[in-house]
Amino acid sequence: MTRKYFGTDGVRGRVGVAPITPDFVMKLGYAAGKVLAQAKSGGGKPTVLIGKDTRVSGYMLEAALEAGFAAAGVDVMLAGPMPTPAIAYLTRALRLSAGVVISASHNPYEDNGIKFFSAQGNKLPDTVETAIEDALELPMACVASDKLGKARRLDDAAGRYIEFCKSTFPNELDLRGLTIVVDSAHGAAYHIAPHVFHELGAEVISIGNQPNGFNINAGFGATAPDALALAVRSNRADIGIALDGDADRLLMVDARGRIYNGDELLYVMVKDRMKTGPVKGAVGTLMTNMALEVAFRNMGVEFARAKVGDRYVLEVMKERGWILGGEGSGHLLCLDKHTTGDGIVSALQVLSALKRDGETLAQLTADIALYPQTLVNVKVSAGFDWQKNPAMVAETEAVERELGDTGRVLIRASGTEPLIRVMVEAKDADLAQVMARRIAAKVNS
Repeated sequence: MTRKYFGTDGVRGRVGVAPITPDFVMKLGYAAGKVLAQAKSGGGKPTVLIGKDTRVSGYMLEAALEAGFAAAGVDVMLAGPMPTPAIAYLTRALRLSAGVVISASHNPYEDNGIKFFSAQGNKLPDTVETAIEDALELPMACVASDKLGKARRLDDAAGRYIEFCKSTFPNELDLRGLTIVVDSAHGAAYHIAPHVFHELGAEVISIGNQPNGFNINAGFGATAPDALALAVRSNRADIGIALDGDADRLLMVDARGRIYNGDELLYVMVKDRMKTGPVKGAVGTLMTNMALEVAFRNMGVEFARAKVGDRYVLEVMKERGWILGGEGSGHLLCLDKHTTGDGIVSALQVLSALKRDGETLAQLTADIALYPQTLVNVKVSAGFDWQKNPAMVAETEAVERELGDTGRVLIRASGTEPLIRVMVEAKDADLAQVMARRIAAKVNS
């Protein structure tokens, strides 16, 4: 289904450039409101919850969305700065019609976006997004004055979500005795994540918790974990937790300052779950490290790859009835805990494994060594199809034969730039680099 505005994670772009402009966002609110109103059953108006991250543009876009929904006759609840997964949870818990998040996740502050959650706390189905896009093609109007929507603030949003996060941690465990550095990326979890870990007993040191509207993800958080590694070492902490701007990604750091990515954290979670019962399978993406696939196979756990993007990971998890999945970037899903990826909830699952076993992250991941990956980006002309390039296809097949079951090749086109991304994974780092460059050299042949 081709969509004009919605991508894999809502509508996103540079602020002030279509479609992230106040006039379009107001119309988006109106269109979404009309679709929700048509789907509403029973009495009363539809009600949506709006949350945002800490970007300065959030004020403008929040006001535009609110106006659009009100014009469509939809009531609005405003949560203020809140993690994306918090809006998913609160929408479901409060029995609302939909949730809306104003965020561009891990992108810089100049960007922003709008993403929607259904009443069940899931990303909107394609059919609903298509219906909203169809409504965007119609002129914007306004319901009669006695039918206009109203807005009110949800004052206890943070407290409700903090309690939810804590409820996903085992009752018989606590975090006493741990010193944890929490990096909130100057983002939406700055006033939430430290409280969750502190209330479970940890001594918490906060960094990346001074948002000013312009510093989200800048040098802090899951996209820049070196700041966390330095803080953990300098404070002699036991562990570090890095979230991204809307707190749906997670990376972790051990006491030595070693960074653990989403693949390794997913391995820890699966391994821990196997101690309390069987784990049928787990889902990764095309970019998931091959070492994880090999490790799961040796553990008797099925493994499936989805397209890159937590939306696609979730789709495969639901198709197969599995509850654990994730990406190396730090999007991790535990469907028996939450309906969507949640950095805080995922961190608590890893911490429960540490506390239950009395081991460090290094010890829990000692039996998995990620294969070195080399990624080469090659500029190409618009519309370039590498599969129609005989020299590149032949070289790729030759490399795959040479690697056998000791590595793999992944070639994909960038979704945003005229680039071909050539990734080679092998047990030997030098070999991966040589082979990636061999394939890349054939692009323009």
